[in-house]
Amino acid sequence: MLTRLFRPNRSSKDRAPNRPVSLIVGLGNPGAKYAATRHNIGFMVVDQLASSTQGSSRERFQAAILETQRDDESLVFVKPLTFMNNSGMAVSQAARWYKASPDRILIIYDDLDLPFGSIRLKPQGSAGGHNGLSSVIDHLGTNAVPRLRIGIGRPVTGTTVNYVLSRFTSTERQELPQIIDLASEVALDWLSNGIESAMNTFNGRSEVS
Repeated sequence: MLTRLFRPNRSSKDRAPNRPVSLIVGLGNPGAKYAATRHNIGFMVVDQLASSTQGSSRERFQAAILETQRDDESLVFVKPLTFMNNSGMAVSQAARWYKASPDRILIIYDDLDLPFGSIRLKPQGSAGGHNGLSSVIDHLGTNAVPRLRIGIGRPVTGTTVNYVLSRFTSTERQELPQIIDLASEVALDWLSNGIESAMNTFNGRSEVS
């Protein structure tokens, strides 16, 4: 079962768009079991962005896809349905079909090494131990892929595996909408103004007091 497949399907032609394409990819795990977990915050941001977007949705490339237009560019929201550790399979398939270059693919995901609610945008770099991003890098064959990290902090006790697959605390849930709004704003700024401008505007911002 999908976590959420954006909007009801609309008719669309089964071909790649002819105009430049950007992909915004949220990483997470499919299914209700994982829907509200920390590891799925990338899905949550893409759902937020897609919720106010008209477009054509479908399940393809082992992913939930929403195609839309923004200014003179085609924009595709992607939620891999391969489970986190194989995210790159879906991302690489979508990138090839839409002819999206790595610098026009924004990967949004959770990060243990940032405090809860913090965000950081980077144009490239290592996976930093994140298995989903590592899979994306491996399948695209480059680490020069823009990424938006959203801090979830580290657990005080217990394993990181159990922590990332756990649900947010009641206090965190109260703050989560503002965090998702901020991350959505960063993604749109990246689209409109480029990564350098978005980094200068947003890096270091947090919606948690």
